Amino acid sequence: MEPIYDIAHLGHVEVYTDRFDDSLDFFTRVYGLKLSALDGDSAYLRAWDDYEFHSLKLTRHHTTGVGHIGYRAASPAALARRVAAIEASGYTVLGWTDGDRGHGRAFRFEDPFGHVFEIYHETVKFRGQGADAPVLKNTASAFTGAAPRRLDHLNLLASDVSEFRRFMETCLGSRVTEYIQLDNGRIGGAWFTINNKTYDLACTEDHSGGTARLHHVTYATDQREDILRAADIFLQNGVHIETGPHKHAIQGTFFLYVWEPAGNRVELANAGARLILDPDWQPVCWTEADRKKGQAWGLKTIDTFHTHGTPPTAR
Repeated sequence: MEPIYDIAHLGHVEVYTDRFDDSLDFFTRVYGLKLSALDGDSAYLRAWDDYEFHSLKLTRHHTTGVGHIGYRAASPAALARRVAAIEASGYTVLGWTDGDRGHGRAFRFEDPFGHVFEIYHETVKFRGQGADAPVLKNTASAFTGAAPRRLDHLNLLASDVSEFRRFMETCLGSRVTEYIQLDNGRIGGAWFTINNKTYDLACTEDHSGGTARLHHVTYATDQREDILRAADIFLQNGVHIETGPHKHAIQGTFFLYVWEPAGNRVELANAGARLILDPDWQPVCWTEADRKKGQAWGLKTIDTFHTHGTPPTAR
């Protein structure tokens, strides 16, 4: 299939929390994101080199999980093409919104598993002022410590990854770079990109019986050493470290997973210099036997990685 480049990149993720003050403290003081604005029940956050007003919208809610996922279209014409494709797709259309503090009008739609997506083009670009002004003109703002540089990806949960793949290909023009083929014939997971990053969204199989669930949100660091230092910061602040630091077999990212105070899983990752530049790239297939070997250097995947997601379910 001819690549579709109507979508420029993953723009932002809205995360729900039922412990708003604790979660905000974690994401700013401990995790190292910057607060762009507080507006009603939401905090608009960004990493130090995210060029947009926000990449994480943290919203006070009665539960946890993901509120919506925002992608920025490459142009107004590209946005119009994607809207037309989504309207003709048969997937649930929620329609236009006026946007929020970080961007203009957005078109919302829904995958078959309850996750809400939006695409937009008009955006608010961040301009650092005062102590937040960058010394170097080619970065968006100042930074301190081992703070993450940019939003990297998120991982959603779905009961049928193959159906989710059809949704991503049809609505966003995404392509799969790597996937897990289970012995029972089902696809256990798939990693998607809409540009030359190795992936900006992953979907893995959910056995909980829940809907619209989040596995994790990930920000990227410049180097592995940033993640090692972050592990000590998390330890010092009593943050639950779930697994890592270690290296994934799939996609090869150096990772560290923690749970923020409300229970949402958050990752820090470093992908090195890995990009998908080959126009003839064939998706890498990982078998069930491959996955049983564990991560790249032999660390076994812990049980909670297959069971924990937000919002929680009865199972």
